[in-house]
Amino acid sequence: MSIRIPAFVGTIIESALSPHPVDRYLELVDPMTTWRDLRAQVIAVDRPTSRTVRLTLRPTRQWKGHTPGQYVQLSTVIDGVRHTRCFSPANTPADDIELTITAHDGGFVSSHLREHAHVGMVVGLEQAAGDFVLPDDRPRTAVFVSGGSGITPVLSMARTLVAEGHRGQIVFVHYARTPDDVAYRTELTELARADNVDVRLHYTRGPAGDHFTDDHLADVADIDDADLFVCGPAALMDAVANHHGSRGLRGRLHQEAFTLAAPLTVDPDAPVEGSLTFLRSGRSATNDGRTILDQAESAGLTPESGCRMGICFSCTAIKKSGCTRNVLTGETDTETDTQIQLCINAPVGDVEIEV
Repeated sequence: MSIRIPAFVGTIIESALSPHPVDRYLELVDPMTTWRDLRAQVIAVDRPTSRTVRLTLRPTRQWKGHTPGQYVQLSTVIDGVRHTRCFSPANTPADDIELTITAHDGGFVSSHLREHAHVGMVVGLEQAAGDFVLPDDRPRTAVFVSGGSGITPVLSMARTLVAEGHRGQIVFVHYARTPDDVAYRTELTELARADNVDVRLHYTRGPAGDHFTDDHLADVADIDDADLFVCGPAALMDAVANHHGSRGLRGRLHQEAFTLAAPLTVDPDAPVEGSLTFLRSGRSATNDGRTILDQAESAGLTPESGCRMGICFSCTAIKKSGCTRNVLTGETDTETDTQIQLCINAPVGDVEIEV
């Protein structure tokens, strides 16, 4: 359920109810009744393997959909603490969202969801994001390579091509520990029924230890010009990238990375200027070149964050105006009304942020 409140009415209500936003009161009545917050209700739960749980989510009206390959940030409350993790939808773009979550060793949130997710459960969401996507100019030949839980974004891409009636060759190569660890075995079998889809499964545990080698793609027709999509553990991604480079393949290589690159070295002599304005708190600070999270904390603010505990994407906020620089990649961003991570972005000149 959701309700529609005119923007000017919502602004008046929020001012009257300050310091808490409208949604903090609405959730007391129905957690799926929201004005600003994007949430989703679990409408189906399946546990296809001993280590996975598949959730079908029905989001509130704020959901803008996803491009095949993107991820969403899902948040859930465990013992009174909100935790956020990233998962990639495995379905074609649709109103509902399908996530298959693998409970990794030591995975606090994934293990909790594997054991306790149930129909009717409400979770928090952020809009889909990420650049590892199926390109608008669909590839004539598409080769998807995945390992473990990395299957979900590439399966979303493959399913989308099939749903669109794509007639080019589609090769889907998946690596799992054992046959029992293939969470999408039924769906892959169904995909393989199409004349132009070739599904290949390899198992990495046991005496055979069937890991990626060049031979696994050697017989793919038109491999030289194929678009190659890979998502999975670092060793698999490195092996596929080396294959692509050493063979001099002309097609595009698309990769999804699970880890951040090492931070760039920041020039200490580079000029730092401008001011950082925290709109919600009504405070401002002179930009000193550090990340927005560090500067916010120095200004006495406590934005939600879990970065120092290894919880990524929990410190996002909306940048209303200005330019920011990603301290990991060096890339700058000048878009307005966009979600950014406070812990890896620094102001470049004047910046306004909803904190």
